Amino acid sequence: MIIGLTGSIASGKSTVAKMMTALGLPIVDADIVARDVVEPGTETLTLIAESFGQDLLLEDGSLNRAKLGDIIFHEPAKRKILNDIMHPAIRQEMLCQRDAYLEAGEKHVVMDIPLLFESKLQHFVERILVVSVSEEVQLRRLMERNNLSKEDALARMHSQLPMSVKEKGAHAVIYNNENLEHTESQLKKILTYWDVL
Repeated sequence: MIIGLTGSIASGKSTVAKMMTALGLPIVDADIVARDVVEPGTETLTLIAESFGQDLLLEDGSLNRAKLGDIIFHEPAKRKILNDIMHPAIRQEMLCQRDAYLEAGEKHVVMDIPLLFESKLQHFVERILVVSVSEEVQLRRLMERNNLSKEDALARMHSQLPMSVKEKGAHAVIYNNENLEHTESQLKKILTYWDVL
């Protein structure tokens, strides 16, 4: 089974991904792939520099993520330009990794895709698992984790689809407002029900 794992920023999706890894499930992580496809010397990084300016590159030739993040979180048109460059490269690499796991004999593969719904990648997976959290908890975690003002944290949260929309598109939802034990217990129940464990 190909499981799509998604959530929203600061929902705890990465924590659930770690739990799935600990249970022996192979993970294709869109965030890691997204970093790999913009390594110095890649075609994707060249296109970003051409579109947004060479001053987005650090001295060592790598991408200045903080500077790029400041641009795209507040300007939807520029976010679209970036997505149009990044998404095809990320998709291609994710499918290569997924296929490699399947060819190696893995029965189940987790595709960890933060923007699964926003990017309309539901067709990549057979089941969708959403990690959800209340807006209050999400806001608090995001402000603490990234040392953001309330305004900046809300801007990042509102750049994604609301949790309620993601929950409606899910085959199962993990509510991650409480402790890790509660989250892990929900995960194991879902995976057992899906005959993954």
